[in-house]
Amino acid sequence: MRMAATFGLAMALAGTAGWAGAQDPPDTEMQQNRSANERELREREREMEADRMRAEGERARERAQRAAEKAERDRERSEHLDELYESAIDQVDEGHYDDALRQLDQVIRDNPRRADAALYWRAYSLHKLGRQADALTTLNQLGSAHPKSSWVKDAKALEMEVRGGNAPSPENLENEDLKLMALDGLMNSDPQKAMPMLKKFLQSSQSPKLRDRALFVLAQSGTPEAREILAAVARGESYPGMQRKAIHYLSMFGGAASGQALADIYKASSDTSVKKAVLQAFMISGDKARLLAAARGEPDQALRRAAIQQLGVMGAQDELWQMYGAESSTEAKKAIQQALFVGGSTARLIELVKVEKDPELRLSAVRNLGLIGSPEAQAALEDLYKAGTDPRTREAVLQAFFVSNNAKRLIQVARTEKDPALKRKAVQHLSVMGSPEAQQFLLEILEK
Repeated sequence: MRMAATFGLAMALAGTAGWAGAQDPPDTEMQQNRSANERELREREREMEADRMRAEGERARERAQRAAEKAERDRERSEHLDELYESAIDQVDEGHYDDALRQLDQVIRDNPRRADAALYWRAYSLHKLGRQADALTTLNQLGSAHPKSSWVKDAKALEMEVRGGNAPSPENLENEDLKLMALDGLMNSDPQKAMPMLKKFLQSSQSPKLRDRALFVLAQSGTPEAREILAAVARGESYPGMQRKAIHYLSMFGGAASGQALADIYKASSDTSVKKAVLQAFMISGDKARLLAAARGEPDQALRRAAIQQLGVMGAQDELWQMYGAESSTEAKKAIQQALFVGGSTARLIELVKVEKDPELRLSAVRNLGLIGSPEAQAALEDLYKAGTDPRTREAVLQAFFVSNNAKRLIQVARTEKDPALKRKAVQHLSVMGSPEAQQFLLEILEK
């Protein structure tokens, strides 16, 4: 009996334990479901956060792209306005004062950096046209709007001339021509007397042509005193209108002292156009070392491109090639490619077309190679097209064939190309080439 009771009790306990064990799985399943839901929720949150970060990154890239495009537009606009100013000064030099006024008015309105200079030349042009009242009004505007301008001193000298009533006349113009001829022989006759006379010309309100000739005469003299006068004008210390001309003539002067003066001007100036003039002066004087320093280390990208361009003009092909290999900036590499093109380095551009991995840079190299147009360049482009590269590159090659007037190769592509878009592009180029071969091919298409 005792054994049966014990057995019964054990069975009862086992049943109870079995019942309890049977109840455990539902609790565990709920916990597992809860954990799964939590993991799924966390995963969704991570995906949402990743989507948010990707969207923010895309917006940031778009903002950066818009900012870069705006900066490029602003740079191009600034360069256009600088060119407009230079064009206006050319019109003044040629005596086309009405044309100069139209361009100067736009510079005054849209280019604050050149407004004071443009106002001076506007007053000068008005004076030459006999519009003395308007000239005085413009000079007053220059003095009030730009009281600290380096043009104020010249403006006061011009104002005295305007108030003196010295309107232009045929006799005055003839006298100016005589002065131009006299300046050419001045340094040869008596340099000691010539120097003060040349200084006087530069400090007066003579025409730009006369002042330019005075600087040229100084540059030809080769004396230390002449170099110092040129350097002073090149630094903008007197008559700012001739600063870039003086920089140019200082480069022709040559010598270590002139090179150092140009380097000091570059370092001290904040005017981009003045710095570009110095970079060009380095090229003229053969100062490759200073150009290389600017090309490698100048933080202003526009000036850096200008330095690279001048190296191309100098024919510094090996230096440019070394820079290309070490460069990380796409824009700088494009500038180097352009410089290689300017220097006629066909072999380097052919190598770039073959080995450049960056699609954008490869396309740039293709375009430059097309502009060269030599048999070697055309052969390299044909090999690139046959290699079956991506459609963008092949389209760029077709454009290069068009630029180099290679109708024969375009006709071959139009006849054999399987890609309809590329075939259409080849025919499109042929339709505007006007060569006999192109016209004959177009007639064949029409007759089919």
